[in-house]
Parts: sequence; C-alpha cells; structure tokens
Amino acid sequence: MDRQQEFVLRTLEERDIRFVRLWFTDVLGTLKSVSVAPAELEAAFDEGIGFDGSAIEGFARIHESDMVAMPDPTTFQVFPF
Repeated sequence: MDRQQEFVLRTLEERDIRFVRLWFTDVLGTLKSVSVAPAELEAAFDEGIGFDGSAIEGFARIHESDMVAMPDPTTFQVFPF
C-alpha cells in the first residue's frame, strides 16, 4: 500500500466518514458513481470494485458487461455535505 492510499484510509477513520463515492464519467461525459463503505476501500485499491457496465451508456455490450472500477487515491477529496 502506498502513502496516498494510507492517507485516504487514515482520513476516513479520523473524520468518521461513513461512505465513499467513487465518481467516473461514461463516454458521453455523464457523471456516474459507485458507493462503498470505508472498510471496503482498502480491498478496492488492490482489486477494484466490480459493477454492471451494461447500465452505463457506451461502456459495454450486455455480454461484456462486467466492469471493474479502480479507485485513484490521488483524486481523493472530502466534500462538506
């Protein structure tokens, strides 16, 4: 685990953050997200988070729909809402 991943996990614990939203865009630029619990994030850094890509416009055909989102710890931000 690198320093940025450690920083993210430590910040989640120190601030008692209850969920993490992983944001990305589809090929048309529409914002999409996957939410995970902080306890799941360490494994997500290593293995990614699986999701159904057939629900995302332009991502994959139905028979190629299993996708993996790899969180980038360098883009971590805490939002005040």
